[in-house]
Amino acid sequence: MRKLCNRTINAVFGLFSQPIFGYISDKFGNRKNLLYFFAISLTLTAPFFIFVYEPLLRSNFIFGAIIGAIILSSSFSMGPLESYIEKTGRKYHFEYGKARMWGSLGWATATFFAGAVYNINPDYNFWLASASGAILLVIVMSTKIAVSDTEKEAASSVSFHDILTLLKLKDFWAFALFSLCIVCVYGVYDQQFPRYFANQFANLKTGNEMFGYLNSLQVFLEAGMMFVAPSIVNKIGPKKSLLFAAFIMASRITLSGVVVGPVLIATIKLMHSFELPVLLIAVFKYLDLHFESRLSSTLYLFGYQFFIQFGTIVFAPLVGIMYDSVGFRTTYMALGIFVFVVFLASMVSLRNDSVSKVAVPLYFKGESDV
Repeated sequence: MRKLCNRTINAVFGLFSQPIFGYISDKFGNRKNLLYFFAISLTLTAPFFIFVYEPLLRSNFIFGAIIGAIILSSSFSMGPLESYIEKTGRKYHFEYGKARMWGSLGWATATFFAGAVYNINPDYNFWLASASGAILLVIVMSTKIAVSDTEKEAASSVSFHDILTLLKLKDFWAFALFSLCIVCVYGVYDQQFPRYFANQFANLKTGNEMFGYLNSLQVFLEAGMMFVAPSIVNKIGPKKSLLFAAFIMASRITLSGVVVGPVLIATIKLMHSFELPVLLIAVFKYLDLHFESRLSSTLYLFGYQFFIQFGTIVFAPLVGIMYDSVGFRTTYMALGIFVFVVFLASMVSLRNDSVSKVAVPLYFKGESDV
């Protein structure tokens, strides 16, 4: 019960931190303030988890859970970092996907060693995280990002009125619906996929071990696709790339309820390594193409990440009930059909790449230019 309560508190704080960080990120623009915040926070990972968080959970669970949720939702949110890298990539003309590739390689390497380190001493993983944070802090301090007066003016012009204006745009809600009903549902499906895969083997231990190998292979393939995905998105356009990724997601969910046996199911799992890189890059390019660039972080963290997390809170319990009542395969078929329906709707609702940007009114010092 305590674990469920803790997860719920973390989910709620994580949900509402997304639009807040989006707004703050756009207000800072290309300045490195948030990078310093995240680097310092990560450096303090081990001291916080070992000497603060765990003792608080033991002595005063609710208070400790709230403090932990605040720290986790602010210090370990990757969305602002992803948005900053994409924003910097546009400024210095390098592709986000090629930078993100190194993140995938780092993730694959970390997951490969984390289990073995955990078996030695769980605290060691926290100290490794702190060491990584210290390295990040050195990198941030040594990296120079020039910020022009024009960029400072654009960042300072971002206001709360802009967010309210976004909420009035049907194109914003069309993209939010795509995030909620396709990307989120796919994420909920993928949460329990390891359990489904492991059940294909004679014993659960073998199944979990094989999934670990499969997941490592998928992450390395994903890293390679991150390098080539920008070329794909640039060639076919952001909207078609989003639809391409959505089609793969819908297909993978549906096929998981059709195919039988660990080999075919493992092949279905590897589809993720081709869909995710195209999706991530297409999301940024779609938002930059169709909305104002000065609101890029707000659009990504609110229009994309917020709705994914919100949907997870809503859909995960419902899908869990379906697993228990009708089983994995029937649930996958139902989810796949649902995603296919939203995919068809998105073909109409998402903006064509030839259409000009949505104009969001600028506000300077509370006075509208419109």
